[in-house]
Amino acid sequence: MSAYFEYLRQMVISVFNDIGTWFYKFIVGPWLDVGDNFTDYNSLMNTYSPQFGFGGWFFYILFWILLAGLVLGLGYLFYRLLRKYIRFVKRELDKETLAMQVERLNYELYQAIQEKDKILNLKVGVLGVDNKPKVEGEEKKTVEEVTSRFPKLRFVDHEYEGKDMEIPYREGLSLEEICNSFRLFAASQLHLYYTIDTVRQLFAGYSASKLIILEGISGTGKTSLAYALGKFFDHDSNICSVQPSWKDRSELLGYYNEFTKKFNESEFLRALYEATYRKDVNIIVLDEMNLARIEYYFAEFLSIMEMPDKNEWKIELINSYDDNDPVHVVKGKMMIPQNVLFFGTANNDDSTFTISDKVYDRAISLFFDNKGIAFDADYTEQMPLSYAQLEALYEEAQIQYPVSDAVMEKFEQLDNFFIKKFKLAFGNRILKQLRIFIPSYVACGGTELEGLDFILTNKILKKIESLNIAFLRDELKQLNNELDKLYGKGTFRMAHNYVDSLLKMS
Repeated sequence: MSAYFEYLRQMVISVFNDIGTWFYKFIVGPWLDVGDNFTDYNSLMNTYSPQFGFGGWFFYILFWILLAGLVLGLGYLFYRLLRKYIRFVKRELDKETLAMQVERLNYELYQAIQEKDKILNLKVGVLGVDNKPKVEGEEKKTVEEVTSRFPKLRFVDHEYEGKDMEIPYREGLSLEEICNSFRLFAASQLHLYYTIDTVRQLFAGYSASKLIILEGISGTGKTSLAYALGKFFDHDSNICSVQPSWKDRSELLGYYNEFTKKFNESEFLRALYEATYRKDVNIIVLDEMNLARIEYYFAEFLSIMEMPDKNEWKIELINSYDDNDPVHVVKGKMMIPQNVLFFGTANNDDSTFTISDKVYDRAISLFFDNKGIAFDADYTEQMPLSYAQLEALYEEAQIQYPVSDAVMEKFEQLDNFFIKKFKLAFGNRILKQLRIFIPSYVACGGTELEGLDFILTNKILKKIESLNIAFLRDELKQLNNELDKLYGKGTFRMAHNYVDSLLKMS
């Protein structure tokens, strides 16, 4: 036994001796053959240095400085390369870690979706819906069909299946009666107070545009107006909050998730789809709509609603077709229903974007600059009303109260004045809205000139704000005189007030 331990001791000593010898030869050995040369270097220096002179010593020192710089430069270059390599390795490791985290999150998302589907299946089972696989020839939709691709929209299909959505026709109803009733309803039941002019502008504006912008300072009842209108029609408004991060239509409608193979539907899309089943007026509110750029996320709707043929008002949700898609999504496209009214509330402050002319030209805007003044109102009930009857009232107004030739003739003179003084013109879109808005406004109980005053102020005078007002004081004063000359002194109250405010700003 002792012999083995003696062997092991001698073996370890020999191995470490060999390792030491290798390191000695590897590090010191290469210098052994040239060690004597250092003596020669010294002899050469002693032989020639006394004869260097000033110039020789100068170049001698310069040589060693350059040599030292070269060595240091090579060392620094090696350091930078080593540092870059370390960063590259670290970045690759971070990418690998991130990829693993993404894979883990995708797996967890998949598990969560599976759990959600199980819970939804249980809920549908409680409701008594058949959850068995579909057999050939069976017309009833399965739960898988309801929840695949468009789960929210398929649930709307299921909710409205077989429902009678007809609304009784109201005999003898007029737009003026609707305006008065809504104003009294808001005051008596909701304690919201609006002037009759504002209510008339609201209902007449609906006839001219599907987008109503309610703007002004915070706390003046903008969102409450849209809320009250939904209560009045006995169908609550759908309020969708706009986020500052919205940049395109996917934020508004939702998007198709390639991983889950389902469409992430937004509340806006669900409300829009629900309107395809209903017969009444459906109100969708884009609250704080100018927190993001409207012409970005709402651009497709602005363009589609300009098309004269209502059958072309279609939005593409997905570029593929599936037999199990919602009933009113045909070949990936959905029709924008005519009974939808879009409201957009907008605060005018530094935290919001300016609403562009492109949006203003296509919308009707109402401005709120103070809170409503309370008044006594008789208790007034809700008024469920079909969109078809409201549309018929608008069409009837076009026949009964067309814009007079005298008003249009003077309006053309006013157009020439704006072209000459402000380089602004009334475009075809504004003229079309004018011819639709004014008859509806008169049918709501207003006058022709009041309607013209509203269109002029909100469609034309707002454009002057973008000009250099300080150099247009004389032209603005001339505008006040021109309005008095054409339509009578003090007739255009809104326009005069707006021009006076521009003069104060200048």
